[in-house]
Amino acid sequence: MNRLGGKSNTGEGGEEAERFKPLANGDSMRSAIKQVASARFGVTANYLVNADELQIKMAQGAKPGEGGQLPGFKIDKIIGKIRHSIPGVTLISPPPHHDIYSIEDLKQLIFDLKNINPKARISVKLVSEVGVGTIAAGVAKAHADHILISGYDGGTGASPISSIQYAGSPWELGLSETHQTLMLNGLRDRVYIAVDGQMKTGRDVVIAALLGAEEFGFATAPLVTQGCILMRKCHLNTCPAGVATQDPELRKKFIGKPEYVVNFMFYIAEEVRELMASMGFRTINEMIGHTEKIIPVRLNDHWKARGLDLTKPLFKTTPIYKTDSHRTREQDHGLQNQLDHEFIKLAQPALENGTPVNIKTRIRNINRTVGTMLSSEIAKCYGEPGLPEGTIKIELRGTAGQSFGTFLAHGIDLILTGESNDYTGKGLSGGKLVVKIPPEVTFDPAENIIIGNTCLYGATSGEAYINGVSGERFAVRNSGAYAVIEGVGDHGCEYMTGGRVAVLGRIGRNFAAGMSGGIAYVWDPNKDAEKYINHDMVSVEYLIYDEDINELHEMVQKHYEYTGSKRAKFILDNWSHEKDNFWKIIPEEYRKALAKMVEEQKIAARMKKESEETEVVNG
Repeated sequence: MNRLGGKSNTGEGGEEAERFKPLANGDSMRSAIKQVASARFGVTANYLVNADELQIKMAQGAKPGEGGQLPGFKIDKIIGKIRHSIPGVTLISPPPHHDIYSIEDLKQLIFDLKNINPKARISVKLVSEVGVGTIAAGVAKAHADHILISGYDGGTGASPISSIQYAGSPWELGLSETHQTLMLNGLRDRVYIAVDGQMKTGRDVVIAALLGAEEFGFATAPLVTQGCILMRKCHLNTCPAGVATQDPELRKKFIGKPEYVVNFMFYIAEEVRELMASMGFRTINEMIGHTEKIIPVRLNDHWKARGLDLTKPLFKTTPIYKTDSHRTREQDHGLQNQLDHEFIKLAQPALENGTPVNIKTRIRNINRTVGTMLSSEIAKCYGEPGLPEGTIKIELRGTAGQSFGTFLAHGIDLILTGESNDYTGKGLSGGKLVVKIPPEVTFDPAENIIIGNTCLYGATSGEAYINGVSGERFAVRNSGAYAVIEGVGDHGCEYMTGGRVAVLGRIGRNFAAGMSGGIAYVWDPNKDAEKYINHDMVSVEYLIYDEDINELHEMVQKHYEYTGSKRAKFILDNWSHEKDNFWKIIPEEYRKALAKMVEEQKIAARMKKESEETEVVNG
């Protein structure tokens, strides 16, 4: 697609960093569109800055309202690395984005993504359904640059058959409603509209343009050019064409080449040109919204088709407000007011040559997404490794707004004395996040909320130390961060797949629901926490192994050092007794995967030793 000037989409599975570098012949394997789905697999600062478009997948046309599940047996070392998980551990995508429960929440995520990559278009993928036009109007007002309408015919071959057959609606209906609604409300010129869902021909492209789209997505048809035979076994790891499988023997059967897709897309373009010429259009933009060019043919001999009334889908809207029929106006994302501009200016010595810097300032709750633009600069310069730990130390005092420390890159220590709102540490990417109470307060932080809901959502690496209690869904979908906190609300560690979380206080109900990886330690002197834990996928046990005890002690020690926590000091001062008040919560599948990794390492070490001994003898 890069050869063609088009864009490929990563999907929700992340992308290997090696693909970001151009090849020797000038080609690029990089997917221009990086998807941000509900599970946030592989969504790091480095992943996001290497994109031309960032797409928020609200849902999928072939399975609207459902999450996904990748079985553990399909997670090999490559997929595990890309998704920041362990081979063999099942990965579950939640049905919703847990940081999007309103249009305002969506606006916040759009703002977060624009901060991490100011040059990228921010896209929102919606499902073709009744009322999608109203949703699209809200998305345009939330400052999205691009809206994708996804039809029910497309989507993954792993979608449940019931969803494929009974959910969603054709892209034509959703597209028409979206274009009409945006035109009526004077919003059409703010956003690009794209459409997908089993587009196969140039005729499909022309009809989509006449209904209001200016960009068009192909997936199944190009896959067929690569050898896909639509067996619908993508989730079983048994694809006979070698397309959707990690089985090395089956992958040998793959016959595809990039040239096949290039050839196919040229044929599509040629057909589009022929149809445009026959209607008198020179460009795609001229054609957008001219529904009068679509002449419905009534099939009176077909009992279903003869009753269809296409008047509404083909209605040509007369705008109430002045607007163009395609994107001509830039969205105002308000990035010029960000506190990070000051940070970037002060951190130039660190960004240019790694010289440590210390920044101190105040913060207010109008300061949203703090630390993200600075993280973008680090990721662009230094990639995934970032800067050495603690190179940039930022000490803040006050109340932080939403998304404090989102996508925080390695090398930044973000220390807040005060409190923070929802989505603190979202997508943490190697940085260190500390939130602590001011020294003059008199309340007990272990009994008071200091950060909001859905914090550390989709964190991939880094550390967080919270001197207080969080709201709901703390560390949801955490896949690699280490965190210590003094209490959490409901649904803590939900869908977690990696990392460590130590809770030095009370937990809410449904703790560890859908947790397939990582380890949580819960301090429970009253022995009543177990009733709040969801036992479906995890085991609850005492600390019996030295490595667990030592790991936990180190986490609590760091928490005390960074926050001055009285709760942590009490536990450390009475460690010989208090360590017995901790539960260890570990998923069974994760335990088996770790044991398998250890066994593989032993075998590899033994084989290496035998090889070295053989070389010595032969020498």
